[in-house]
Amino acid sequence: MARAIWKGSIAFGLVNIPVALTSAESRPDIQLHMVDSSNHARIRYERVNADTGEEVPWDRMVKAYEHDDGKFVLLTKDELDTVQPELTKTIEISEFVDLLEIDPILFDKPYYLEPEKRGRKAYALLREALRKTNKAGISRVVIRTREYLSAMFVRDDVLILMLLRFPQEIKKVSTLELPASGDNAWKPVKKEMDLAVKLIGDMTEEWKPADIHDEYRESLMAYIEKKISKGDAVSDVRDPDDGDDDSSSENVVDLASYLEKSVQQASGKKSSGTSDGKTAKKPTRKTPAKKAPAKKTTRKNASKKSSSTKSKKSA
Repeated sequence: MARAIWKGSIAFGLVNIPVALTSAESRPDIQLHMVDSSNHARIRYERVNADTGEEVPWDRMVKAYEHDDGKFVLLTKDELDTVQPELTKTIEISEFVDLLEIDPILFDKPYYLEPEKRGRKAYALLREALRKTNKAGISRVVIRTREYLSAMFVRDDVLILMLLRFPQEIKKVSTLELPASGDNAWKPVKKEMDLAVKLIGDMTEEWKPADIHDEYRESLMAYIEKKISKGDAVSDVRDPDDGDDDSSSENVVDLASYLEKSVQQASGKKSSGTSDGKTAKKPTRKTPAKKAPAKKTTRKNASKKSSSTKSKKSA
């Protein structure tokens, strides 16, 4: 059973779905350690003061930001805690977008969302609704004290929570020296283009990622096994196994009533809010929030009512 990173809930409208978050990645990397060839002991790295050469104990270590050459601003743990995002176990969907509108270059790290027993019905409802509309739910989620932008969509029968890179993290292509395109672009010779298109057509096959393997890892592992079979093994390193088991009771919730209230609430916001009907995003510490117009003063009360309702019932 996959170990859950955390257990929380998905929230969209007034519907609340308890879920467990597990990594969708499995990296079977071969871990190589640095050892002393004279006695096969592991090499230990020390924290050394660059000026004195002395080892620095953990209680004297602090983080610092180098704002100028050789000039640092020290940041204590308490100071860093004050600017960290509020720890929450809720994936609150702020809006839905067309999945195809999300540039794949923004995809960073995938996670699986597995429903708790009491949330399976609502989980299936959200999954099928996303599948039918081909939409993705956009949200912000906190994992291990860091806040991420994320997109939730369907793959087979599971909801995927894909962590997204912020657009500011993508380097500008203007920094690259690329052939020009458009009217002033270099135009290939017709014969060359025809041959290139034909070659691509001849090499086109059905994409079967399951048939592709990490050949380097397989070769290295085969070589290691060969050395072990010859008696060349000198040590055995094991990592402790730990698991996570949890069970919840099944309960029945009237999803239709929550959905109807959510639709009414969203319709009210759309008619009294922005013209494009998008829910106003919550302010973050990085981006100053825009002042809401006078018409939206009732939204605060609606938000409190939504939070109160969520705490009483969960789908």
